[in-house]
Amino acid sequence: MPVGELFNPGSIALVGATDKSGWSISTLSNLRTHGFTGSVHLVNPRGGVVHGLPAHRSLTEIAQPVDLAYVMVPTAAVLGVLREGAKLGIRCYVILTAGFGEAGEEGARLEAEITAFAAENGLTILGPNGNGYINAAAGVTPYGLPIAQPLLRGGVGVVLQSGALASSVLSFAQARNVGVSLLTSMGNESVVTVTDVVDYLVDDPATKVVALFLESIRNPAEFARVARRALEAGKPIVALKIGRSRLASHTAQAHTGALVGDDDVIDAALRQLGVIRVRSLEDLIITAGLLAATGPLPGRRVGVVTPSGGASEIIADRAEDEGLELPPFAPDTVARLAEIVPSFGTVQNPLDVTGYVLIDRTLLGRALEAVTADPGIDLVMLLSEPPKTAPPDPAPVFATYAASARRIDASPVPVVVVSNVLTDVTEFGRQVQRETGFPYVAGGIEHGLHAIGAAVRWSELRARALSRPPAAPVTPRAVPSGATGVWAEHRAAALLASAGLPVVPSELVREESEAVAAAERFGYPVVLKAAAEGLGHKSDVGGVRLGLGSGEEVRRACREVAAAVPSLAGMLVQPQRGGGVELLVGVVRDPAWGLTLAVGLGGIWVEVLRDTALRVLPVDAAEVRAALAELRGTALLDGVRGGQPADLDAVADVVTRIAAFAGSLGDALESLEINPLLVNGSHVEALDALITWR
Repeated sequence: MPVGELFNPGSIALVGATDKSGWSISTLSNLRTHGFTGSVHLVNPRGGVVHGLPAHRSLTEIAQPVDLAYVMVPTAAVLGVLREGAKLGIRCYVILTAGFGEAGEEGARLEAEITAFAAENGLTILGPNGNGYINAAAGVTPYGLPIAQPLLRGGVGVVLQSGALASSVLSFAQARNVGVSLLTSMGNESVVTVTDVVDYLVDDPATKVVALFLESIRNPAEFARVARRALEAGKPIVALKIGRSRLASHTAQAHTGALVGDDDVIDAALRQLGVIRVRSLEDLIITAGLLAATGPLPGRRVGVVTPSGGASEIIADRAEDEGLELPPFAPDTVARLAEIVPSFGTVQNPLDVTGYVLIDRTLLGRALEAVTADPGIDLVMLLSEPPKTAPPDPAPVFATYAASARRIDASPVPVVVVSNVLTDVTEFGRQVQRETGFPYVAGGIEHGLHAIGAAVRWSELRARALSRPPAAPVTPRAVPSGATGVWAEHRAAALLASAGLPVVPSELVREESEAVAAAERFGYPVVLKAAAEGLGHKSDVGGVRLGLGSGEEVRRACREVAAAVPSLAGMLVQPQRGGGVELLVGVVRDPAWGLTLAVGLGGIWVEVLRDTALRVLPVDAAEVRAALAELRGTALLDGVRGGQPADLDAVADVVTRIAAFAGSLGDALESLEINPLLVNGSHVEALDALITWR
């Protein structure tokens, strides 16, 4: 699809132009005032004069080629415009008109006609029900709402599944001195989709970062493809994905399904793809602006230079929240700073150079120089901001900021400038930044530290992703005959064991005497469990007896289990296992993203603790190790109160093999759960299993 042609036309026709329409007035004004150098043609069925210019009665009357038609006609007339334009060879359209899929059944029918006609005739359509786009890099602005001047050009490409928010996002970006390369209001995505635009931005030399506002991810596979392209190209994607509150449909028989919601899976998928997820429009723009300014950041060790003790304390708290480290300065740095900082100050990280900056204008800059030279620091956060108002003699202000800019440029590590609070950058502030080279300023300590943390995490994830070999293809496995419904433990465990996965040994018995004989072969103590088709949570119905130490105890347990589970098909006898840590390992099918792995603390407390980490399949051992490290209870795996530390490589190997086995079962599998997976040092073994087939 020639999306590049859509965003870079040499001539534009405004179809439905009229003096009565604010959309029409704004679109023409935007094209006139923001640098479009091509021809603009107005089309109105009555002809005459519109916006002070002669109007054509139809596209056919235009005697010159038209590269883009911007369509503002009534809903029922849109298809007619497309038919006329297609005959004339016009391939690209922006449809501002609403009343289509968002407006009910009849609107959806009309939109389907447009989509079909576009496919038949090779048309590229943005919309319908969208404001258009702003290609700031090229000075092409067919956009239906007013664009304030000056239009700041920069490296952030913005793609929004919202028309109402587009202008607000643009205004906020301008207020924070964040320049955009391209901003698109997607509308209904009848033809051109979010992923089409992201594909374009990945290849666009003017774009360094992509910022997305997403209501939905319509095609997860396609989204994953373009996200991987962006990661490989070194172009961060920052996304505000809304709709966190809706729970996914899930398999009720498995604990895993109860723990995995739609948004949990989306969160995991975005993280794996290297997409930075944020929670506010402010963070969307501030984080994108920071990454456009800095690119990848080299590490988590941050040196902080501020003129405020209170700010230092806030920064210390928020840095810990973001997983950033504030290491002590090296001895040489401390000695150098002791000569710079006033005697009533304290040399530590974060560094408060004190309010003496109001007397010694060089103090902050000299301290910055010392901290950037510290060998134990990966980057420096400098608390500063552009001036708000011009003094009677602005020359000293320009000189001070120019000196700071030179120090920042000369720094051996990145310097990220953050303001105290989130306020607009004034026109004088922009002028100072423009003329002195003073860098981008992330807005406010809260948003600034969130942006730094996100940038560091993205940088680390990209480095890992580029260093990993591609995932090995999954070899499909034959699905057992009769694979329907819920397979309880005796069948599920046998299938896992047949794949070479470590499963506790067990025997299926039907008589008390058989149970006793099996127990004696295993050696006491043993476990007795009910075996019944469709039975998921055996302990909930009294179907499990633990720690049986004699034949008589086994016989009594057989009678109790038989009474508790009338549909009993048999009983499982297993050796009792003890010690170690119990984990949950589950794979459940998400309706959009496919098979999803959950790992967490297991046993009977799994749904109470709800301590799980998710990954979308496929995964490798390194990804599983990272997931285990995310658990709140991960310290249990390190050995607590004399307990044996878990062999995390062995755990990751087994979990990776379980995930690969689940993937090999293809579309037939709904969920697979091992709860618990016992980890005792390097011994890893499934003690219970459950499989649900679609």
